[in-house]
Amino acid sequence: MSDESILTRVQSDMTAAMKSRDADTLSTLRMLKAALMEAKTRKPRETALTHDEEIDVLQRYARKRRETIEELKRVGREDLVAREEREIAVTERYLPQRISEDELRVMVRETVASTGATSAKEMGKVIGAVMSRVKGRADGATVSRLVKEALGI
Repeated sequence: MSDESILTRVQSDMTAAMKSRDADTLSTLRMLKAALMEAKTRKPRETALTHDEEIDVLQRYARKRRETIEELKRVGREDLVAREEREIAVTERYLPQRISEDELRVMVRETVASTGATSAKEMGKVIGAVMSRVKGRADGATVSRLVKEALGI
């Protein structure tokens, strides 16, 4: 990825989406820009978001879309699921390449061994260590599930 901020990329992609009349993509990009701008307003006036902060904002946005999909499926609104999935796909263009579950499983095992964790009480320590290593390339739910699996919980 280049040194260009995610916000800058979103803004230039918005222009391209407007020119190509891609309403679905444009709508999602506007939402991403709004989320990034909102996060930026919480910081001191002239301070920009760091790359990690931008990634956190986009991950939260994608997580909300996934939760919405689960809720829509639960209440039987399958007709709206496709739109949410498109929003996730657009958002993932700006996120780092996801790490495979097999690679993540190996990383979890290494972390469990290095921390000496053996019980559910130490699960948070392992999850924190793994999440700091993957830096946005895996979601917390997957890491949590693999840590439980590794600890035999």
